Amino acid sequence: RCTVDDRVTRVAWLNRSTILYAGNDKWSIDNRVVILSNTKTQYSIKIHNVDVYDEGPYTCSVQTDNHPKTSRVHLIVQVPPQIVNISSDITVNEGSSVTLMCLAFGRPEPTVTPRHLSGKGQGFVSEDEYLEITGITREQSGEYECSAVNDVAVPDVRKVKVTVNYPPYISNAKNTGASVGQKGILQCEASAVPVAEFQWFKEDTRLANGLEGVRIESKGRLSTLTFFNVSEKDYGNYTCVATNKLGNTNASIILYG
Repeated sequence: RCTVDDRVTRVAWLNRSTILYAGNDKWSIDNRVVILSNTKTQYSIKIHNVDVYDEGPYTCSVQTDNHPKTSRVHLIVQVPPQIVNISSDITVNEGSSVTLMCLAFGRPEPTVTPRHLSGKGQGFVSEDEYLEITGITREQSGEYECSAVNDVAVPDVRKVKVTVNYPPYISNAKNTGASVGQKGILQCEASAVPVAEFQWFKEDTRLANGLEGVRIESKGRLSTLTFFNVSEKDYGNYTCVATNKLGNTNASIILYG
């Protein structure tokens, strides 16, 4: 808006050195710019669908009987934060180095904050567009959230999933007692990514499902060896082997009377 009085004989709006309107005559070829009012008290233009390139100085130039006068206004264009590029979901082996990227645009320049959404509460936060993890551990797997903030609008938030592969380790394998004629169950629990495959051995003989009244069930982290009708010859030392593409581990479990 430009406030004028009845001594004004000519009016014009300029953007930097480019004339937009002279009186009611449009000089700008931009159809987003229109004249709003040209009265004895006000000379106003309107810009529809403002873009960042519209930012800058605008000058209202008026001619009176004595001399020309100008009035200047600076247009500041704000842009909500927007994450324009972010790392894809990634799978890496434990010990690798990982760089997560989160690039954002906005005016003013948004603050970009990646953080680890860890259920253990030991995640870390970085005030940067790049989050570098050297020698990644299995605890650092999971979801990472990136937020871009500049107070113009609500933050833009995106997530990246990081999967960390690691070799199996057996976390639970207890010796178990069972009476002759009863049911006996040996359990072997192993953590691994990808999920471990299990094998059971007695001495050097690999056990198979359905042989001699035993059943092997493996689901997720747990493998179970079930004896439906325990006999004396079933007692002894069994070995559970957990394997994935990164390695294997084993544990000895005793079935006793």
